[in-house]
Amino acid sequence: MASQDTRDRNAATGDAGPGTGFKDLLPLPATNPTDLDATTNDSLSSEPTLSHALATGAYDEKGLAQQDHEREVLDLGWNEEKHHIAAPLVGGMDNEELWLLIRRFNKQIYHLKATPFPPPGGLDLNIADEEEFSPDKMRANIERLYMTVGVGLLAFVKHIARLRSWRETRRTFYFAAAYFVAWLFDFIVPLLSAVLIALIVSPKARSLLFPPAPVSLVDSKTGGVQKPKAGVLGSHDSATGASENHKGEAVEQEASNFVSGIASIALSSAAGKHPQGDPDSADDAAGDGAPDPTALASSVADAKDKTSGNKTSAKHDKTKVPMETAMWTKMRPIMHGVGDISDGWERFSNALSPTPPFPHETHRLRLAAVVMPIFGISLFVTSYMFMKGVMFGVGFGFFGDPVISKGLNWLNTTFPDWQKLLELRNTLLKGIPTNAQLTITLLRIGEANKAPLPPPPRIDEAPPNQPAELTDEHLRAAGAEPPLNATPAELNAAIQHDPKTAHETGGADIDAAKDAKHGHKGNRVLNFFRGFTKAGVKTAIGTDTVRAKIGSHHAKNRLGAVPPANDVPISGPVEFKARYNGKKGQVFLSTAATIPALAFSSKDTQEQVGGELREDLHPLWSIAIADIAELKKIGGYGWKAKLIVGWSMEREVADGLEITTTTGETHKITAVPLRDELFNRLIAMDGQKWEAW
Repeated sequence: MASQDTRDRNAATGDAGPGTGFKDLLPLPATNPTDLDATTNDSLSSEPTLSHALATGAYDEKGLAQQDHEREVLDLGWNEEKHHIAAPLVGGMDNEELWLLIRRFNKQIYHLKATPFPPPGGLDLNIADEEEFSPDKMRANIERLYMTVGVGLLAFVKHIARLRSWRETRRTFYFAAAYFVAWLFDFIVPLLSAVLIALIVSPKARSLLFPPAPVSLVDSKTGGVQKPKAGVLGSHDSATGASENHKGEAVEQEASNFVSGIASIALSSAAGKHPQGDPDSADDAAGDGAPDPTALASSVADAKDKTSGNKTSAKHDKTKVPMETAMWTKMRPIMHGVGDISDGWERFSNALSPTPPFPHETHRLRLAAVVMPIFGISLFVTSYMFMKGVMFGVGFGFFGDPVISKGLNWLNTTFPDWQKLLELRNTLLKGIPTNAQLTITLLRIGEANKAPLPPPPRIDEAPPNQPAELTDEHLRAAGAEPPLNATPAELNAAIQHDPKTAHETGGADIDAAKDAKHGHKGNRVLNFFRGFTKAGVKTAIGTDTVRAKIGSHHAKNRLGAVPPANDVPISGPVEFKARYNGKKGQVFLSTAATIPALAFSSKDTQEQVGGELREDLHPLWSIAIADIAELKKIGGYGWKAKLIVGWSMEREVADGLEITTTTGETHKITAVPLRDELFNRLIAMDGQKWEAW
């Protein structure tokens, strides 16, 4: 990382800038109980958090979004194709990596509130304790868990398989020799802790001990080369190896299909799907004329009970309501727990492989410093002493409740916030961002330099079934051995496209259970309902236009939510197409004035002024960016109607945004094609400390 001033470099780490002082090397809480008083919202330049401070710093290595310019807002290619956008947008970071973070940020963040309190760990955008639950947010959290923890654990399992296979003979021999020598001299714990320190501090040690290989190319059983499950090595970090147009896109699609697959299996189980027990009749008129029950989400479990001879109806089942209530009640803490696991994984990952503008060495040295005492103590503590200590701890935990309870009561009375202060994000992982916190810092960099980062480019074409390029960054061996001890011919055969591989399963029973054929008549029934529903949706859209004219508030909010076919949204970074109370217009963002502001002007009141907010626009309303206290993404339609529109018309629905000010005033803008991009600009422009709800 380049610094604001080379004279401010930390002599121990070589890092400079915010969050790199000697005190930042220590896992001390960022805040004290006496510091948790509310403060007013600051501006971006006043650096209320570490994220704001890093965003406003001056760095030697600059991207296009960090260059000086004379314009009010510099357009870096908001409506350009991918290959027309110059790189890098942010210094020290590839554009594909930047867009990956923004794309996943848009799926993760729904609802933000500004908080006046100092954020734990010095970084805002933490998840609120009372975070709102929704099934869609639960799905997003499970997808995120797959993309972070799931893929990471899979890569770990495959590294272990490579070591145990002895295919890479020299590497496995060195590991085995070091282990058994340490075992012989009772040095297992010092060896493991020393290796852990090396892995934390040195990226070179990681690549030497665990040379990289695409996850999908390694067989988890043999540790050798396998054909990727997608039939081609089109991506390096996905479990299937599927092709992608953007970096990380394959993993995101895997995560989505992972959740859908779980739901499909659960629904098949609820419906009692048992294809092996179906009659062999080739002419099953009833079955051929009906859709697969697993495609329907209404009362399938009740239908299964009836066909099995279970006479207990839903109204006689006294366990149904309490069980459903208990499960839905527990969903919010479960969702919060899933999010915390993903947050922790991302923080450790960003500590080991930091991204500018965050420090390179400070956080790694802090983690290594925590492990160092374990290494030192292990040189003198014998296995007998260790086991005696563990068994004493077990006994004290089981029988020491009176002492433990009094100790906890004293802590709760003396230090009411001691649990918060001891959280990993506020001690060991202090100042280390989650991916969302990293993303908002990058967005703030663009806003601080009046060059907002362009959104990820849209590519509608399917990715080509061509092997991805393999370099030393993706596939490398330790020493003189070939990667995975495979010949070039074996590697070439594994990465080339084979259309049959993606359909291979573990047996005929899996094929039958996985199959979801509807039959010819069933397909015609579904197509009939699709056309019928599409006509109904078009009628409803036309009706909304009439109802809006006579004053229906809900109809006004739905106007324009379904854009015309093949409509390409061209907006930003200053003007955003939108509607307010059903009126067409634009949302304008102005940073030229003393106080940055957001305003809406309809076509009835505005004059064409080249996208700049001026007095002659006569906006319907205008609010200062600093006065925004809450931002919430809202749907253009309800979730049921949205599904129907998407299924029948195959269109993207333009959603909206609800903006609440510090005075409690609320503005709801709808039919915003670039809703996420407007949302991202609003949260990054000023000094609010956000909390995710």
